Formats: sequence, structure tokens, C-alpha cells
Amino acid sequence: MNKSSFANTIASTEVLPAKSAQRYLSLDVLRGMTIALMIVVNTPGNWETVYAPFRHARWHGFTITDLVFPTFLFVVGNAMSFSMRKFEKLDDRVFLTTVFKRTALIFFIGLFLNAFPFVTRSAGELTFINFSNIRIMGVLQRIALCYGIASLVIHYFKLKGAFILGVTALVFYWVVMYVYGGQPDPYSLETNAALQFDLLVIPIENLYKGYGIPFDPEGLLSTLPAVGNVIGGYFAGKFIQQQTDTKNKVIKLLVAGVVLTGLSLLWNVYFPINKPIWTSSYVLLTVGLDLLILAVLMLIIDGASVTKWTYFFEVFGKNPLFIYILSGMIMEVLSLISIGEGSVTGWVYQNLFASWLEGKNASLAFAVCYMLSLWLIGYAMDKKKVYIKV
Repeated sequence: MNKSSFANTIASTEVLPAKSAQRYLSLDVLRGMTIALMIVVNTPGNWETVYAPFRHARWHGFTITDLVFPTFLFVVGNAMSFSMRKFEKLDDRVFLTTVFKRTALIFFIGLFLNAFPFVTRSAGELTFINFSNIRIMGVLQRIALCYGIASLVIHYFKLKGAFILGVTALVFYWVVMYVYGGQPDPYSLETNAALQFDLLVIPIENLYKGYGIPFDPEGLLSTLPAVGNVIGGYFAGKFIQQQTDTKNKVIKLLVAGVVLTGLSLLWNVYFPINKPIWTSSYVLLTVGLDLLILAVLMLIIDGASVTKWTYFFEVFGKNPLFIYILSGMIMEVLSLISIGEGSVTGWVYQNLFASWLEGKNASLAFAVCYMLSLWLIGYAMDKKKVYIKV
């Protein structure tokens, strides 16, 4: 993505009036919690010394970190439950133009971030990266595709159709992964069908290399079940808007969360919970857990009216994508600037954290402080009523 396109995105700033459309505080807080945790797990002081819960499960399995990305998709669905209403009275041309433009914009911002800052340091010298080897897929690219697909499904097939298609997609993905995966283990890193499909359509040099072989955890085929997280978030958002009794909402969300979590554990026996290939059991587990978390938030915020603590997360929730994008860009630039034999980030970590804290604590403290510094940026933006929408 070129610089002018990105500049146009950043320029799409709205200065909102003090009184805006009705919002649901629990959803805003969940969105903010997701961004805060995403920053913490993405920016440890030292990747070699990270507490286990702040690492992804290597393959099959689950940690709290594995909940972050699907929750991001879940809150995208929450937001859609509000934004999709304005399309109901518009013609298809306006709807399709809006959805495709936003999908493309978010996708190309992801490509931009994969290339940013366009140079790398080798033998002490700055050299341009090889643009032909840029990773094509990524977090924002998956968000874009899931948003686009879910928007089309929900708009044209409505709630019942979206539910049926969502369930069908999860079952279909399971069948494809089992039938076309290599034997004896169709769900292994080397033989899974998601990798085989990506290799057919994406050049090997443009795949993620973090697993020791070219394999993209945000690949194309595994995006299909991830749409289910967005649809799940949409259903939750619509349910919250339509129900008026807080106690009833909390109970039903808890029941739905427990049921989906239980089903995911049963499905795990046959289709293991796995984030890298985004298995169907993983979708059920993460949507179930998100419903449980949302129910607890509603119980505290709406039921008990305990809200003094919420503003911290609201700040992140009001500019979520912008703060996430900014967090990656700042870290890339600081890691590129040299101080002595290391980078700015390395110097800060060693001198301000590792000098007096044990390895894992130092790494976590660095991540938390970095998250707080981004909160200050979000706080300043909120005070000026500046909200950047992508």
C-alpha cells in the first residue's frame, strides 16, 4: 500500500459531538480489553522470557493469548450489529460499494504494515526490504476478509440464514480438513489442508515463516471458519440491543456461553482446538468464552452499576484499529533505530526493566508500560473527541 493511501485512511478522522448514538458500555469495554491485551502479548520486552499464558499454544491447545484475535473478530461483529442497520434502507450498489471499499482498505493497510518501515538493518546498514517477499496475509487482512464475507452473509441471508451458513461453514471446514489433510494426522503442521490450499494460491515466499516452514496462521482457507467469530459477535450484539431486561440477558448469554464451550470440548476430541489452523472447535470455544466474558461484564456494569473502572478500557475501545496499527508501527521504528550495538527497544528493556526485574517479570513490565503509553495517546484523542475510523 502506498503512503498516500495510508494518509487518506488516517485523514478519515471524525470529530464527534459529545452526545452520539446510543452505545453499550459492556461492548465498548470488551473491545478495549481486547486491544489492551493484544498490545501486551504482541510486545514483550524479550520473546525468550514470556510467561506461558502470554504465549500462543504452539499447535493444538489453548492459552488466554489464543483468545485475543478471535475476540477482536467477535467485537467486529458487535460493531456490525449497529452499523448494518443503516444499510437496510439503502440500495445494493451503496451497500456493496461501502463493504468492498472498507474490506480493501483494511486489507491493504495490513499489507502496508507487513512492509513497514520498508527497510531492514543488515551488518549495521539500512537496506530496502525485498518487496517481492512481503507476507500477503496477516491479522488485518483476516479482519478485512471476515468483515467483508460476514457483511454479505448477514445482509443477504438475514439472521436465520447467517446462522445456518455459519454452522454449515464450520462443518464443511472440518470435512475439508479431514478429507484433504495428510494421513495419519490430517491436522498436523506439515500436512494440513489449509497449508496445502494456501500453497496453491500464494507463492511460498509470501507465506509466514514463523513455524519453521512456510505456513500462514492467517491463511485463506482458515479464514472461512474465522467468519464464524464475526457472525457470533453480530448475534450477541443484536441480542443485547433487542433485550431490555439485564438479568434475562446475562442468564441467556451465560447459558449460550456454557453450551458452546461444552460443544467445543466435545468436538475437540475429533477436531482439536487449534488457533494456527483455526479449527471449528476453536471457533466454538472462543465464541463461547466471549459470551461468558460479556455476560460477566454486563452483570458488573449494567446489573451492579459498577462503572468507575471502565474508562481505562473505553479509551482503547474508541479507537481500536488505529491504536492497534499505531502500536505496531511505533515498535517497528524503535526497533530499527540503533543505540550502541542494539536498538532503542533493546536499550530501554535492558536499562529500565531487565536491570532490576527478573526475566519474565521484566518482559511483562515492558509490555504493560508500552500498552500504557499507547493508552495515553488514546486518552488525549478521546479528550479532543477525535475518533479515527478505518
